[in-house]
Amino acid sequence: MDTHDTIRNTVDTISVFTAIGAFLNMFSPIFGLVGAVLGLMRIAEMVTGKSFYELIRKKKDAEHK
Repeated sequence: MDTHDTIRNTVDTISVFTAIGAFLNMFSPIFGLVGAVLGLMRIAEMVTGKSFYELIRKKKDAEHK
């Protein structure tokens, strides 16, 4: 579990720097978009307390019923 959290925190840090770098025209805007999307996913996870996969899966399951 610690490895999972370490990887998640590392990806979060990279996504933040990538988004900032893209806004400063240091990287390609596509990388900025990826960083922004990852950041929004993590915010959604923190707000709901569930993984993003569970949030997406919940909506798909509700559509099938």
